[in-house]
Amino acid sequence: MKFMNWTVFLYLGVAAFAQEVQFDYNRSANFHAYKTYQWIDYKPVQPGDQLLDQDIKRAVDEQLAGKGLRRVQAGGDLYVGYQASISEEKQFDSLSWGGPRWWGSLRDGRVTTSTIEIGKLVIGMFDPDAGKLVWRGSAAKTLDIKKDPDKNYRNLEKAMAKLFKNYPPAMGNS
Repeated sequence: MKFMNWTVFLYLGVAAFAQEVQFDYNRSANFHAYKTYQWIDYKPVQPGDQLLDQDIKRAVDEQLAGKGLRRVQAGGDLYVGYQASISEEKQFDSLSWGGPRWWGSLRDGRVTTSTIEIGKLVIGMFDPDAGKLVWRGSAAKTLDIKKDPDKNYRNLEKAMAKLFKNYPPAMGNS
């Protein structure tokens, strides 16, 4: 997997995510105690990536506000950060024709391959007092080239809504 330039990520349609989401969490964390959060950056945001950074944070902010969390500039109960990446995978398509296998040389076939790009956005939530990751979620999807920034943002919102449906985690009867 390679980390990519955010500008490329924007033009490839950041928001085509929504199809595959996963999450995990620290089972000993008291999620009811978290009332505030602040953003942390894993690495500095490049000038050309600022709009995308703002869109991702805005979409996450909307979801966390809906969960009763309030964003603060410092002193948050949680630190929230994200990473994004694109990986390339080979897709194998097979086309065969002809008679049954026992016909031998009359059976012919062809296999074609193509490269598809998979975009992934990972959100991490850390408890600064415990110094531990308490929740992590990811959204991944085959990327489509989209040039409509409004449509990209709506898709990003849908992906984050699907992802944060799992926050706070259902922790049984605790």
